[in-house]
Parts: sequence; structure tokens; C-alpha cells
Amino acid sequence: MTIASTEERRAALASLTADVVVCRRCPRLVAWRELVAEEKVARFRDETYWGRPVPGFGDPDARILIVALAPAAHGGNRTGRVFTGDASGDFLFAAMHAVGLANQPTSRRIDDGLALRGAYIAAPVRCAPPANKPTPDERVNCQPYLVRELAILSQVRVLVALGAFAWESCFRVISALAGDDVRPRPRFGHGVVAAAGPYSVAGCYHPSQQNTFTGKLTQPMLIDVLRRAQELASQPST
Repeated sequence: MTIASTEERRAALASLTADVVVCRRCPRLVAWRELVAEEKVARFRDETYWGRPVPGFGDPDARILIVALAPAAHGGNRTGRVFTGDASGDFLFAAMHAVGLANQPTSRRIDDGLALRGAYIAAPVRCAPPANKPTPDERVNCQPYLVRELAILSQVRVLVALGAFAWESCFRVISALAGDDVRPRPRFGHGVVAAAGPYSVAGCYHPSQQNTFTGKLTQPMLIDVLRRAQELASQPST
């Protein structure tokens, strides 16, 4: 059933967040996220790490859902907010700010005043994984949260997949929610757009330092994908 009002969506998202942050379904991820939070790194040794699953974040009236991979060990796992406190987040939010999807270009702390406009960000895996590589079972364990999130975000028309893992996750979630399993699966590529049920899915390279430092992903490239997502999101529903 479609959630009709902003307040209903906000309340449902708050309920989802409460469930996400206490999740302990994946023993390997629980052990890793808590070890990282205890051992820390030198530059953050005086900070208290979040060390729990990281919920989604953004506008309950979003028409664009940005799907990532998983929290960074010393980013979201430290700050408690997705793409917050690391270079990947700075790269992403600079582009989102440039197209009007964020009110500021950086995301350093959970209380820094960042607000999203027309966009929401979530990860298919909510805990920081070792080597940034969740297992297939961990993705399956976490998928119900993203399914529930997309159902709550009833205004979403476009999913932006940051990387191949997110691309596959988008189609899995849409299939689970809308019953439209696209086969054969469209191949991931930067700038590729595919239809799936009532949604469009747009591919984008992940703003990891591996991609941004090498020039595989530039700000203009990311901005182009976000602008295309805005165009698609603004089209009337059929």
C-alpha cells in the first residue's frame, strides 16, 4: 500500500531506522564493525565510533534513491551516517550540491546540518565489511531493509546505483518489491539507464578514491548522472 503523506513516510523511516541499528544478523560483520570501532585509527583515536549498522538518510519525499555499497570502516561506521566523514562522501555530496540535491557540499559529522532535497541515500549492506567486500549471504540478510525502505519511499522514480554491486542490488530489490525480475539483467556501466518495473535504474561508478584519484570518475561525470536522474524523476508517472 502506498504511503501517502510525508509524515507517514517520516514515521515509517524512523521505525525502519530503529530496526536497522540493532541488527546482528551477520556475525562476521558484527565482529568487524565492532573491532574497527574499538581499535580505531590514529587520526580518529579521540572519537567515539558508531560501530553499528548505518541507516539510510535523506528526504522522505525523495524521487531519487541513491544506492551505494556499504558503510566505510572509518566513515559511516565512525560517524553513524552514510557517506559521512570520508573522501567518497565529500566527492558525492559536492556533486549533489552542484545539482541542488544537497544543501551543502560536504558531509563531515552527523550533526553538520546536511540536508538532502529530493534524494535519499541507502546501502544494500548496512554494516562496514572487511575489505569493503560483503558476502552474498550478507547481502541477502540485509536486503529486506532496502526492500522496506523503497516501499516506504513511495515517491521514488529513479534509483542511482553507485557501482556494480549496487546495480545488482537495485534489480534484486525492485524484483522483491514489484515482482518484476528483469532478465537478462542489463549490464552495469557508467551512464547506463535501464527500466525495471515502475522505476528507472541509472548506473554510476562508485565515488571511491580508487575511482576518483585515477580519474575513472570525475565530478562532471557524476553530475551528468545526477542530472539525468533528475530528468527521469521529473517525468509523470505512467
